[in-house]
Amino acid sequence: MPPGTGAPIGATYRGGMSAPPLPGPLAHLAPLLGHYGYWAVGAVVLVEDFGVPAPGETILLAAGVYAGAGRLNVVAVALIAFAAAVVGDNIGYLIGRVGGRAFVHRWGRYVFLTPERFAAAEAFFGRHGGQIVSVARFIEGLRQANGIIAGTTGMHWRRFLAFNALGAALWVGLWTTLAYVVGSHITTVYDEVSRYQLYVLVAAAVLIAAFAVRHVVRRRREH
Repeated sequence: MPPGTGAPIGATYRGGMSAPPLPGPLAHLAPLLGHYGYWAVGAVVLVEDFGVPAPGETILLAAGVYAGAGRLNVVAVALIAFAAAVVGDNIGYLIGRVGGRAFVHRWGRYVFLTPERFAAAEAFFGRHGGQIVSVARFIEGLRQANGIIAGTTGMHWRRFLAFNALGAALWVGLWTTLAYVVGSHITTVYDEVSRYQLYVLVAAAVLIAAFAVRHVVRRRREH
C-alpha cells in the first residue's frame, strides 16, 4: 500500500525498514498520520494558522519522522505544509481585515484567543513591524494569531504575503528537515533548538531590516 494511504503502523517501506514509533508527544498523532497521511498534514497546519488550536508544528515534526522512515515523501510533506501555512495565514489575514478587532473580541475566546492575549500579541507585533510576520511563525501563540493581527492592523496584503511566505518556508524547512534527519530523536533536538530559536530569529530579522534600510538609504542618495 502506498505511503500516506492508510497503511498499518508496522508496515515496511523503503529498504524493508519499518516506520519507527513516534516519540513522546508525537505518539498520539500516529493514527491520524497512518490513516490520512498528507491530508492530515495539510489540514492541521491550515486550521492552526488562522487561529484554531491545533497541533500544526507537532504534526509537521511527526510527518518528518515518517518521511525519514519512508512512510511519506519529504518533499511532498514540505510543499503541502508550506502551502497550507501560507493559505491558513491568509485566511486569518482576511478575517482580521474584514471582521476587525470587534470580530476577534467576540469570537476569539472560542479558540482561546482572548482579548487579553490578542492585545498582548498585537502590541508585540506593533513594536517589531513587518519583520515579525516571518519570526512569528516560530512563536507559539503568535503563529496562530499572526495573520489575524496583520489584518486588523491594516498591513498591506502584498507585504504580509512576502514576509509570511518567507516565514513559512523557514519554519517548514527547519522542522521537516530536522525531523527527517534525526528521526525518533526529534523531541530531544526540538527541545534544544526551541531554547535558542527565538534569539536567533530576532537577530536574523534585525539583520534583514538593517540591510533593507541600508538599501533604501543608498537608493535615495543615488536619486
